[in-house]
Amino acid sequence: MLKREIEDGDVTLADPAFRADVLNGLAMRPRAIPARWFYDRRGSELFEAITELPEYYPTRTETGILRDHAGDVAALAGPGRAVVEFGSGSSTKTPILLGAVDPSAYVPIDISGDFLRQSSAGIAAAFPGLPVLPLEGDFMKPLGLPAQVANLPKLGFFPGSTIGNMIPLASTDLLRTMRASLGEGAMLLIGMDRVKDEGELVRAYDDAQGVTAAFNMNLLERINRELDGTIPIDRFRHVARWNDDRSRIEMHLEALDDLAFTIEGRPFAIDKGETIHTENSHKYGPRDARVLLRAGGWTPIAEWTDADDRFALLLAEAQPPRLAP
Repeated sequence: MLKREIEDGDVTLADPAFRADVLNGLAMRPRAIPARWFYDRRGSELFEAITELPEYYPTRTETGILRDHAGDVAALAGPGRAVVEFGSGSSTKTPILLGAVDPSAYVPIDISGDFLRQSSAGIAAAFPGLPVLPLEGDFMKPLGLPAQVANLPKLGFFPGSTIGNMIPLASTDLLRTMRASLGEGAMLLIGMDRVKDEGELVRAYDDAQGVTAAFNMNLLERINRELDGTIPIDRFRHVARWNDDRSRIEMHLEALDDLAFTIEGRPFAIDKGETIHTENSHKYGPRDARVLLRAGGWTPIAEWTDADDRFALLLAEAQPPRLAP
């Protein structure tokens, strides 16, 4: 039976997909749990704190690019599109885009319902004439958009280099799912982080204040709270490392001792030094980014970077299929 969780006076059921991913992920070798489960309310708050850290360059760099080029995006996209944001979080970059493109509606999609409702209310207050239609769900799976935007041209918004959290196969599948959801003729504005110095990359995911470590460790706290776990959290540590062969930063939770624990009564054991792989952040060169978009059914039409080429925003279009270039 799924554990009943009490939060802020409400009784809810633990997500069955979360339960399945945790139990299956801890049983496999190497052990891994999908990064989307970081984002309960506490995890979402910690991630927003990460974006303010001096080591974490992606958010401020992407925000700067968007401020400089939102007008260019608007000129290419044209007015009247429904902006659909995948994984909206706190929607901190969204007002820059909405203020430039003259949208007909805004559809934020996020897996964290509390955070989604809070950020949607903020956008509605800032843009009082704009229909704001929040959609709670996992954007990795096909989602039906609200009926109000069904016949409107659409502009997908996927900032933060979130595409980098997925392996290339899953990234391609997601881009195809986005294309199917948004429809032919839609556009997609997507952020992708560039490959750069290993030391800079590792520091961005292992900050001196330990906020990213707390974000990673919160996954274990969530398992204990929602799935009756007995994981000894203080016997794990946060690890961030660069995998050059796969062009990605990896985050892991490493066991400091030989450990035994249960989840909903099911026993698990992990050896000292063994890890639970919790997140990837793939970095893409210019050609890699364009190939990935094309594999997902999107045709790149514009690209903007910062002065140091540390991060890129790409605008792509869901053009009619062609049998040849």
